Amino acid sequence: MIKDKIWTRDFVVVCLSSFFMFLTFYILATAFPLYVKDSMHGNQQQMGLAITVYVVGGVLGRPLSGMWADRFGKKRMTLIGLAVFLAACIAYFGAKGMALFLAVRLVHGMSYAVASTASSAAATSLIPRSRQGEGVGYFSMFMSIAMAVGPALGLWLWKDKNVDVLLLAVCVIAALSLAFAVGMRVPGAKPELARAAAPEPAADAGAKAGRLRWSDVIEPKALPISIVGFVVSFAYSSLSGFFAAFTEEIHQTHVTALFFVVFAVMIVASRPVIGRVFDRYKEHYLYYPGIALFAIGMIVLGQAHSAFAVLLTGAAMGIGYGALLPCFQTLAIKLAPEHRRGSATGTFFLMFDLGYGIGSYFMGMIASVSDYRMMYAGAGSIALVSVLFYVMLHHRRRTALPAPEAQAKTA
Repeated sequence: MIKDKIWTRDFVVVCLSSFFMFLTFYILATAFPLYVKDSMHGNQQQMGLAITVYVVGGVLGRPLSGMWADRFGKKRMTLIGLAVFLAACIAYFGAKGMALFLAVRLVHGMSYAVASTASSAAATSLIPRSRQGEGVGYFSMFMSIAMAVGPALGLWLWKDKNVDVLLLAVCVIAALSLAFAVGMRVPGAKPELARAAAPEPAADAGAKAGRLRWSDVIEPKALPISIVGFVVSFAYSSLSGFFAAFTEEIHQTHVTALFFVVFAVMIVASRPVIGRVFDRYKEHYLYYPGIALFAIGMIVLGQAHSAFAVLLTGAAMGIGYGALLPCFQTLAIKLAPEHRRGSATGTFFLMFDLGYGIGSYFMGMIASVSDYRMMYAGAGSIALVSVLFYVMLHHRRRTALPAPEAQAKTA
């Protein structure tokens, strides 16, 4: 039998569009706090706001983005989201004051939420059912590559502290993301027909009456595994938000950039194996080893004193995180009805963004009253707490399903 093909022309186009969008995100996430400090003479709180306001915009945009992708079409919403995303990049040229700058950041975050949700839903519709885990893993791999390249590129673009060079570069990259999305072809019925055929009379009746129900924007079947993702993202926020300060504290600043490269390389290297394991075996075979590597790596990182120990924990956490993220995202999609894939994707990313945003605040509080070592010990412990949520909200329910029903759920 011919194996179902993942790497089609349209799947590659969606992956490249997503890569350039995430690359823009990671460049600005690294460079903008420095821009606020050096060019706008902002304090540490305002530097943090450059990231926090963007995350808030993402959280505000997530709930409706999935519903819009389901109702109006994945490609249409991807294009609208990326068009506003590019417009926000251009608007930074005129955002000289802090208030205006943060307002643009808020809109930028909302457009990112719409574009990333719709493009993720589009990618899953292009992946064969028999290889969903593998396909979603490859799609998210492009985000991991952007995660490795973006921070280093952001620092390089800001080395001369020229904001015009920085903004011109991100505008070009955002335009590339939009250009690839224009060439995207997504299969399936027209959104209006899919909506009419969807077996959700209660939700439809509420929508026709002008009432927006929570189930219109949140996919209930994707919510349990998304809550687990919330806890993991809460712990991960300590890594992305405070690692540079931690390496400075332990006098290992020379490995800061290399740590994230190792982290991303291990995600990419392990991705083909992880995808195949998900498609052939139960998700438990990925989650439990993945969370163990991620949590233990976080705890050991807090005790690290040498560059070798820091990089070793980066490799372990890269494998663990690389197993967890596509596992959660694929489950959120597979547990939901096919016509609700957009809402399921939006639900997952909403909880993930919330975990990241809230976690950044609380991890900063822990570090302020103790130190970064204690913060990473706490982050690793919080990651382990996700096991309780996974068992209660997902594992037990899957085990309790009769065999035929369980098969239908993962079809």
